[in-house]
Amino acid sequence: MRRIIFGLFSVVEAVLITAVPSSAAEDVVALRQADMKAMAAAAKRISDMFKDPANYKAAEFRSAADAIRDRSGVVLSGHFASEAASPQSKARPNIREERERFDRIANDLRDYAVALDAAAQNNPGPMPASMRMKPGEAMGGGPLGTHVRNEQELSAMPAEHAFHLMLQTCTTCHAKFRTE
Repeated sequence: MRRIIFGLFSVVEAVLITAVPSSAAEDVVALRQADMKAMAAAAKRISDMFKDPANYKAAEFRSAADAIRDRSGVVLSGHFASEAASPQSKARPNIREERERFDRIANDLRDYAVALDAAAQNNPGPMPASMRMKPGEAMGGGPLGTHVRNEQELSAMPAEHAFHLMLQTCTTCHAKFRTE
C-alpha cells in the first residue's frame, strides 16, 4: 500500500512540477499582454488629443502618459526576464541574446512617457501650439530605432514629436522582438 501511495504522490508531484512553470509562464505572458493593451489604449487617448486639440485635457493626457511610464522601463524589461516559454507568447527568443538593446528600448519608451507627462504638467489649460509639431518638421526615429540621447534634447522638442518617437519605439521593438 505504501508503494502505491508513494507512486501516486510521485505522479502527482511530477504533474505539478511540470504544470507550475507553464502556469507561471502563462501568468507572465498574460500580465505583459495586459500591460501592452493598457499602453496601447493610453497611446490612443494621447493620439486622439493630438488629432483634435479641442479634446485636450491635461489630467487625462498626463494619466495616459503615466500609464505608459508605469509599464515601461524596468517593469517592461522585467516582464521579459524569464526564459519560460508559453504558447501564448508572441515574443521572439532573441530578447535574451539582445538584452541590452531590449532594455534600452524599454527605457526609451519610459523616457518619452516622462516627457509627455511633463508637457501635460506644464500645460494645464488648452493645448498650446508649442506642444504640436510644426508642418514639415522632421520626425526622426524610424523603424530602426533612433532615440533622443538626453533629457535636455527631449524636453526641448514639442510633446507631439516625443509622442511620435514613442510610437516609433513601439514599432521598433515589435519589429525586432515580436513574432507577429
